[in-house]
Amino acid sequence: MSASPADQLRRLERRVRRQLDLRMGGRRVWQSLPAIVQILVAVAAAYSVAHWGLGHPLPILAVTLTINALGFSRDARPQRVAESVLGILLGVALSDGLSLLVGKGLWQLLVVLLVVFVVGRAVSMNPAFAVAAAVPSALVVLLPIPAGGPFGRTVDALVGGIVALVVTALIPRDPTRAARRDGRVLFSVLSESMGSIVDCLAEADDAAGDLALTRLRRTQPLVDDWAASLDTALSISRISPFLRSRLPELHRDSRVHRAADLASRHLRTLARRVEFLVRDGVERPALAGLVNEVKTALTLLGRELDDVQLTGQARSLLSDLARRLDPGVVIPDAGLTDSAIVLMLRPLVVDLLIGTGLEPDAARALLPSL
Repeated sequence: MSASPADQLRRLERRVRRQLDLRMGGRRVWQSLPAIVQILVAVAAAYSVAHWGLGHPLPILAVTLTINALGFSRDARPQRVAESVLGILLGVALSDGLSLLVGKGLWQLLVVLLVVFVVGRAVSMNPAFAVAAAVPSALVVLLPIPAGGPFGRTVDALVGGIVALVVTALIPRDPTRAARRDGRVLFSVLSESMGSIVDCLAEADDAAGDLALTRLRRTQPLVDDWAASLDTALSISRISPFLRSRLPELHRDSRVHRAADLASRHLRTLARRVEFLVRDGVERPALAGLVNEVKTALTLLGRELDDVQLTGQARSLLSDLARRLDPGVVIPDAGLTDSAIVLMLRPLVVDLLIGTGLEPDAARALLPSL
């Protein structure tokens, strides 16, 4: 008996979903390979120093601290790694000392955890700091005293922490790649959203305006992700001799990020206004053309992050547009509501011009007086 069309469709959906899951899983593994290599190198170094260098037969904390400090977090800044190292070292040192005083057992474990949690919360505002301190402290209390003495595990943890910080600088994960990827994703969404705003104005299609607004409301996490990856890239590049040459590019990317952040805020307001405006059913091709010019310039600005040969094209388009952003000039017969859309484009264009590297006063001076 042949399957019904509905069953065939469900099987097709399941097959497509499995393929997508496999692709996404493969992509995550590929993107995590630099972190995996970095962690493996750090673990090998920490184990070697503690085991063969210091003679510790089982350097558990040297290995576990290294893994926990580096991890797969998007935030691979040396500051974040150092904070994790300090948290774990604090927990290990406290538990080493307290276990000498109160011994080992269930109630001793609870006493040690209580002290570590209290001190951890007092020392740092980050809740993860106290948790990072508590996990290894429990291991110290539960495991027997090592052959190297009661504070041998504190030494192991210190070795792991130093190795993690050194590896962060000497074998970085090339965070610029993640930052560029986050930037491309954000600009792609902004460009698609502006395309929907253009369609909304050109065709008096309020559904296109609603789609643009829906997309733009989801941009803030993308802005935040790019900010975090840029911060990580800048922090690592400042201390890494291999990545320091990329600092000028990263500072440029940070400037573009600020412009994209402001643009996303402007565009959310613009999309709301446009979606309401076209409810009268009137097509506005002139306004659509203006927004399309901004869209083209914004897309070029995003492409400049990867292609230096495009540098300057976005500024040229935006400068020409800025000089024409007078409602009475670009749309002579515009009413009050249409003129308001043109006026809303002025700060957006200025922010994008600043993102191209133009000084704020010079960018504002390009706008015609009203």
